[in-house]
Amino acid sequence: MSRLPLIGVTACTKQIGLHVYHATYDKYLRAVATAAKGLPLIIPSMADELGTSDILDALDGIVFTGSPSNVEPFHYSGPASAPGTAHDPARDALTLPLLRAAVATGVPIFGICRGFQEMNVAFGGSLHQKVHEVGTFIDHREDDTQSVDIQYGPAHVVRIQPDGILAGLGLPAVIDVNSIHSQGIERLAPGLRAEAVAPDGLIEAVSVSEGKAFALGVQWHPEWEVSSNPYYLAIFQAFGDACRARATQRDADASNNA
Repeated sequence: MSRLPLIGVTACTKQIGLHVYHATYDKYLRAVATAAKGLPLIIPSMADELGTSDILDALDGIVFTGSPSNVEPFHYSGPASAPGTAHDPARDALTLPLLRAAVATGVPIFGICRGFQEMNVAFGGSLHQKVHEVGTFIDHREDDTQSVDIQYGPAHVVRIQPDGILAGLGLPAVIDVNSIHSQGIERLAPGLRAEAVAPDGLIEAVSVSEGKAFALGVQWHPEWEVSSNPYYLAIFQAFGDACRARATQRDADASNNA
């Protein structure tokens, strides 16, 4: 039996008491284990200590997760964030170059929420920091007075664009998604293509046009109760299949070089 693919899951830095933690949400780890059928490994945000090539050499795929923090706007020449905005410069320092290197070397990637925004920034795009204040978009934030199940419930539809990764998975032309974000794509990065668009015109999913492997980002949260949503599950399964293909090839190369 072939081994489980090793799938890195990006971490945020957070100080708890006197100590700094590198942490990620249980929901991402469980989705990798149950839907992608991989072995999730947390990648600490330690760009100075961990070489990008060393990380990629060890992994069969990477999930770039959501986060309470926003990408610092100087990375896309944006205006300063509003006071009180959460940032995680250690994460930015790791994820932005890691995304570019992963795509260049053919490591499968899946960006979710902040990870989706990181994809756009890493390849030269820009972000709206507060979509709800732009004037042409609906309010994409969750109602944090409600229970988590309601917050992560269907919020609006997205239109799946033809001839892309999502359409190729058999997703219908319109699907319901959750919506838990205040930032969104302003300028789409060169080399990325829109995979899904909200009714207000906001791009909600992207892929790398000339990617060597699976390279997809979504603004919504398909990791939430992934097993009960066939569309969310299909995305994670496709990502897992790409990671297994890389694991098989890596193992074959290692065996041939032994």
